[in-house]
Amino acid sequence: MKPVFIYCYDAWCNWCYAFSPVMQKINSRYDIPVEVLSGGMIITDKPKPVSVMAAWFVENCKTVTAHTGVQFGNDYLWHMNNPDWSDWFPSSEKPAIALCVFKEYLPNRQIEVAADLQYALQFEGRDLGDDEAYRHLLEKYAIPEAEFYTLLKDPAFKEKAYHEFALCKQLQVNGFPALFLQVGDQKVVQLSSGYMEYEPLQQQIEKVLQEYTS
Repeated sequence: MKPVFIYCYDAWCNWCYAFSPVMQKINSRYDIPVEVLSGGMIITDKPKPVSVMAAWFVENCKTVTAHTGVQFGNDYLWHMNNPDWSDWFPSSEKPAIALCVFKEYLPNRQIEVAADLQYALQFEGRDLGDDEAYRHLLEKYAIPEAEFYTLLKDPAFKEKAYHEFALCKQLQVNGFPALFLQVGDQKVVQLSSGYMEYEPLQQQIEKVLQEYTS
């Protein structure tokens, strides 16, 4: 089989947001399909208000910016800095379902969609738990609104999202982002665990491609 990148990310992951430009460069550099899997970083039967984890997010954003230079949007940071005023209840479920729906329409643009979802949340400050947070992307990608929102509530797509969470666990992902290269039916090689700069990642990809596909 031809090689396939498997990218495990989460819409709520600050390090994944910083990693998006790296993945976009990798996606442009290689003629290799990419399968984006949502990892389910924040999954609970009863989502809790953002105040429960806001302080952690504030410090994590500072760390991510210090290490990568990536900037988080003021509208996103407002919710983290003013958690008692925020109406956010962070959950990875709906953005994961939404990604599955987008993939149904745009199987070859998964990296672009994942980046857009993260930008919508972590820069523009859109609540990905709110159906309206996705409407501007439907216009961008020319996806019929009625169809999208029907599928967003379809149990089959929720099942797809939870299947992706399970796949990430099967790959033994213990932190996001994580990138793999599938080089055979039973062979998957991990390229990175956590944030990685483009140059060393690109070197790692070349090494694996040479070893397994030459």
